[in-house]
Amino acid sequence: MGDFLFYIFLLALLALIVVAGVWLVRSYLNGVSPVASIFGPRPERRLAIVDQAAVDSRRRLVLLRRDNVEHLIMTGGPVDVVIETGIPERRAHAAPQSAEAELNPPVFSRPPRSLGTDAAE
Repeated sequence: MGDFLFYIFLLALLALIVVAGVWLVRSYLNGVSPVASIFGPRPERRLAIVDQAAVDSRRRLVLLRRDNVEHLIMTGGPVDVVIETGIPERRAHAAPQSAEAELNPPVFSRPPRSLGTDAAE
C-alpha cells in the first residue's frame, strides 16, 4: 500500500511539473513574464451581448456589440440571420434631442439682463 501511495504522489508531482513547464514556455513565447500572465491586467472585452428578446418559442433577437458597433441578429430558426449591421453605439448618458428643438433654435443668443442692474445705473 505504501508503494502505491508513493507512486501516486510521484505521478501527481510529475504532472504538476509538466503543467508549470508548459505555463512557463507559453509565457516566454508570448513575450509576457509568468507573473504578469497571472496578475496582469486583463485585455478589454471586444464582444458583448447588449440586449436580447424572445420572438417566439424558438427564435431570439440578439443585439451584439463588437468594437463599439452594434449588430442585430436573429437566432434559433433554420438559419441565423443578420438583420442590421453597423449600428453606432448609443451612449446612455446622452439625452436624445427632440425634433422640435432642432427645428426651432432659441431666439436669444445671450441671456437677458436682470432688472436689478438697470435700476442701479
